[in-house]
Amino acid sequence: MKTFKKTFKINAEPSDIYSALTNPVTIELWSGYPAEMSEVPGSEFSLWEGDITGRNLEFIKDKKVVQEWYFGAQAEKSVVTITIQPDRDNSIVTVEHTNIPDEDFNDVAEGWREYYIGAIISFFNPNF
Repeated sequence: MKTFKKTFKINAEPSDIYSALTNPVTIELWSGYPAEMSEVPGSEFSLWEGDITGRNLEFIKDKKVVQEWYFGAQAEKSVVTITIQPDRDNSIVTVEHTNIPDEDFNDVAEGWREYYIGAIISFFNPNF
């Protein structure tokens, strides 16, 4: 099992980042796919037509999202913690994803950088 941890600087307010992580309408805007998401701890979520599924564990509005991501029947839970901190007109977003199966690590790491947080960065910083 491996852990992915990376910090990103995003040109958006913490409330906008939080919405991009928790509001299904906003998630669809940056991902291009309908999302099932709720801010209710214990609720399940689904992104990218079921490519990412899991259970929501904790929310601190505009500051933190904690989720369990499902990887089949593995014994140890794979937990994602996303923290958001203000930085002047930007936000510092730290992603820590624990207990990633070794065989999935490279794809998951690339997914965070390119398709998940990368898409949110592009959403808030479009290149016209």
